[in-house]
Amino acid sequence: MSKYEYKTQGTCSKKITVELDGKIIKSVQFEGGCAGNLSGISKLVVGMDIDHVIERFAGNICGPRPTSCPDQLANALKEAYAAQQA
Repeated sequence: MSKYEYKTQGTCSKKITVELDGKIIKSVQFEGGCAGNLSGISKLVVGMDIDHVIERFAGNICGPRPTSCPDQLANALKEAYAAQQA
């Protein structure tokens, strides 16, 4: 298992920490942002394959912003998996 910290861009949350076991999400923690929503998202994705989460979350936007916390989570998962493979 590996933990990875991702600095978000363009969202209220500032950082996402993900823990993966291969392609399975073991934990997700957001720093900042909408606490209730992000806590719920974190609980929903635990145990899921990253490919399923990335497919659903990538490209989601928040209001006028070109990104969102779920979109940033998709980016974090991509980077975390790539780092795990290096």
